[in-house]
Amino acid sequence: MRLPQTPFRRSSSLFAAILFALLFGSGSSPVRADWGLPANTSSQGALLADRTPRIRASLQRDVDNGQMAGFVWLVARHGHVVDSGAIGWRDVAAHAPMTPDTIFRIYSMTKIITTVTALTLVEEGRLSFNDPISKYLPEFASPHVFTGGTADAPQLVPAESPITLREILSQSSGLRYDVFGNDTLHDIYVRPHLWDSTSLQDFVTRAATLPLEHQPGARWTYGINTDILGAIIEKVSGEPLEQIERERIFTPLGMDDTSFSVPDAKLPRLAKLYQEGPDGKAHEVPPFGFITTQPKGTFRSGGGGLFSDAHDYARFAQMLLNGGEWNGKRILGRATVEMMSSIQIVPVPGPYSPPAFGFGVQVFPPDRSKFGSLGSPGCYGWDGYASTHVLIDPHEDMFVLLLTQIAPTDANQLFERFNNTVYQALP
Repeated sequence: MRLPQTPFRRSSSLFAAILFALLFGSGSSPVRADWGLPANTSSQGALLADRTPRIRASLQRDVDNGQMAGFVWLVARHGHVVDSGAIGWRDVAAHAPMTPDTIFRIYSMTKIITTVTALTLVEEGRLSFNDPISKYLPEFASPHVFTGGTADAPQLVPAESPITLREILSQSSGLRYDVFGNDTLHDIYVRPHLWDSTSLQDFVTRAATLPLEHQPGARWTYGINTDILGAIIEKVSGEPLEQIERERIFTPLGMDDTSFSVPDAKLPRLAKLYQEGPDGKAHEVPPFGFITTQPKGTFRSGGGGLFSDAHDYARFAQMLLNGGEWNGKRILGRATVEMMSSIQIVPVPGPYSPPAFGFGVQVFPPDRSKFGSLGSPGCYGWDGYASTHVLIDPHEDMFVLLLTQIAPTDANQLFERFNNTVYQALP
């Protein structure tokens, strides 16, 4: 399917496009209160007015050439929205335009929310960074490390130390994902069918049979850590993961559209999912794996299962930028946010590895030569599999949010190009 080049490409979509322009603007979309943050309509001192149009123009090119279906984006500085917009389509076939309230599968941006939830329990003294996770999940009492062999006859050695909460938070436990690579460990990891789990306890039971890729804490390996973290949260709190996240984060921040499922009444707002085809264009595909509008059973993936929109995630990002507080609601203490966004481990360079990693977030290190885009030392955030992106910059008192639905993530260096168009507009 080739995407229409502009909102006026087909006459059948003319009315929808005109209505969209009237409601949400054309050219540079006006800032609206429903972004979830107050607007700074003048943007004086926040971004250079003559350079901000480059943000929209870059995204518009991706829509016009068929590489992307559509985008919602937001830039906030000094507590105010200073640039935002919605362009293209959330459903190309239906000619349904992107709007500020479009709902997205945020995939791994879920990890930041689950991490914050766990850190609220650390602040209460109910979790400690150096706790072995077997204290809460006895299934992990005797982890083993893969050293060779075959999927049918793996060679394993006992882990030299227990897996700790710190290693789960920093993605350094040795647990990996089953979707990466084509090696023997991949063959081992697909056998338990993790994503068919009907509960977090079922997920833990299956995951505990898997060997670690390396000794706990030895290096960064992207994996199922945050799903295990969700199970720890449930054990310690005595509440389902979704319930405790709603009580501690979603309700205080007014994140009404963030959840592990999309109710029928909101389904028309859910963006379709696209994938880059051999022709470099976006083609609609079914949702990947367990990410559906109704999760199977009671399994809630703390690592990738949430849906959200720009309004909700903007409030969450602003809360972190504020040092854990938003609109009088304190979610985390300032010192906890600083710990979360500090460098915990420096990954070995690789196709999926960030320059540095904290707790649930990548961190831009002091060495600017390692940056993948314009930014400041200490920036932090994370991305989702369908190319959702957040970057929080305490130095500039700014965060950027980009939402779309195309896989694989960061196609055509999307995040780098978006960040660069934002940072070039700083005064």
